[in-house]
Amino acid sequence: MQATENEWIKPIQRQNLSELAYSNLRAALMEGRMKPGDDLPLRPISRSFGISATPMREALLRLVTERALEMDGRGRISVPHLTRAALMEIRMIRNHLEGNAARVAAQSATPAGIDALEQVHRELVTAQDAEDFPRAIGLNTQFHLKLCEIADLPVSYEVVSNLWVRCGPILSHLYDAGVPPNWDPHPHMLVVEAIRGNDPDAAYSALTRDIEHGGAGLLAHVVDEATDHPAPPE
Repeated sequence: MQATENEWIKPIQRQNLSELAYSNLRAALMEGRMKPGDDLPLRPISRSFGISATPMREALLRLVTERALEMDGRGRISVPHLTRAALMEIRMIRNHLEGNAARVAAQSATPAGIDALEQVHRELVTAQDAEDFPRAIGLNTQFHLKLCEIADLPVSYEVVSNLWVRCGPILSHLYDAGVPPNWDPHPHMLVVEAIRGNDPDAAYSALTRDIEHGGAGLLAHVVDEATDHPAPPE
């Protein structure tokens, strides 16, 4: 058989399965569909995905390497608990990167990009009204990543998405008490309006306010480094 006759053969199916499993697990973490402390036993989760243990192990270990998951001395893989210090550091970095993305978007985003950002938020509101909170959490993540996208900041997008993978599981607590009563107007709409009005400073301020106040209740669910127990809220 000539070399050109078998170019269609792609003997990398196992790697493709591993990449697919990795992408699905990463998205689930980012969107808060897994909670801190959740176990990820290899064989049951492999069966759930309908793949063998080898590509699933590769996907899990890749996330362990990225510190999105953790593995103990017995090889047990689980979703890590976030410490207060880690959450505050992630918040600080997000303020800088996402705030800057909001500034840039206010100066350069296209009308179509701004409309797309607003549409993500409107879908989020629809999910909240239906009390479909897992979907709302996922759409909240999409809103913040879309902001980096419409600002045309691909490196920021990559870094911010990695931060959301790390803090995503704690977002499962975002709607513990239902929709927060003080979200009128919703901070996202303040961001959209500032970007649409070409006001970089207002866009930055609205975005950082969303990060600071929108996730304030999450501090009740982090781990105190000194006691290894949930830390009291500030």
